[in-house]
Amino acid sequence: MPESEPWEYSLHIPNDVRAVTVSRRTLRLILTVHGLITLVDVAELLAAELVANAVRHTKGPAALRVRWSPPGTLRIGAWDADPSPPQPPQTLAAVLEAEDGRGLALVRACADVWGWQPLARDGSRGKFVWCEVGAA
Repeated sequence: MPESEPWEYSLHIPNDVRAVTVSRRTLRLILTVHGLITLVDVAELLAAELVANAVRHTKGPAALRVRWSPPGTLRIGAWDADPSPPQPPQTLAAVLEAEDGRGLALVRACADVWGWQPLARDGSRGKFVWCEVGAA
């Protein structure tokens, strides 16, 4: 049974492709411990896409943030140091024709809602790309 109290975790990651695997496994553990095993598969996919974009398209560090808000919303987000907005494919044809860039299309398809916001913290600029899934 999912917890009725809110919680949040952050995982700071280096710019390294191995961070995607570390993020997925960490997220799986967090969700399992909190009784949200039914969300693990979709959450892992979403987190992997967000972190992969952060690592692949930027040169600096990144972070994964996971937040649970009762009664049933899981927010997954990735911060990176590049303030440029994400560029998801706009049509199915664009997704099918693209050689890369399908990650945000998967996020749009699998999440209930997604978005991004520019961030400035401690003199650093960047963005936070997030999505939410509900525990039905």
